[in-house]
Amino acid sequence: MPASLAKAPWLLARCAQLAVAAAAGADVFRAREARGRLLHPAATSAAGFVQVTQIYLYVTTAAVVLFLVWFVRCRRNALLLSPGRVPGSAAWAVLAWLLPVFNLWVPRGLVQDVHRASTPAGAAAGRPDTLVNVWWAAWVGHAVLGPAVMNLGGGTSLPLLVTAAALDLLAAALAIAVVQRVTARQSAALGPGVPVPAPDGLPQSA
Repeated sequence: MPASLAKAPWLLARCAQLAVAAAAGADVFRAREARGRLLHPAATSAAGFVQVTQIYLYVTTAAVVLFLVWFVRCRRNALLLSPGRVPGSAAWAVLAWLLPVFNLWVPRGLVQDVHRASTPAGAAAGRPDTLVNVWWAAWVGHAVLGPAVMNLGGGTSLPLLVTAAALDLLAAALAIAVVQRVTARQSAALGPGVPVPAPDGLPQSA
């Protein structure tokens, strides 16, 4: 049986990028609907707001799943390209995104590790941290400001809502750029593909 080849996950990258963009758009639309519901409860439909919220949750869940699948695949490729440069386990690489508090700072380092390791030793690495850091700052800013909108402005403060929406859209755009850059680096490094070693105990293909 021929050995499987590790390739840059372009299809997963495109799906994750589209889902992230859709989730950001759905979040902005949901916030606008929520503000309208709070300001004019008699003129808006509660059922309509519930439906918008459900769509937002579905799209966001799809974005999270696709992004994590893409990230796990890229992490596997990075281990092949630069053995020993990606610390931690595969399970932690997923759980860190889902655990409260931890997911505000740990995933940034995980993405940086994969980003750096996607360029083989000896090649020009560029400045991999800048894009990731700016993206993460925007994402954390939105994650913190989102709940604050309800506490500080009662969900109706237009300046807070606009700021939160701007951070959301910026974080989404930068996430799409991160996905693009990591996948492109791996595509250049892997070329037509790199054989994936068989697990210990299994015969290697000829």
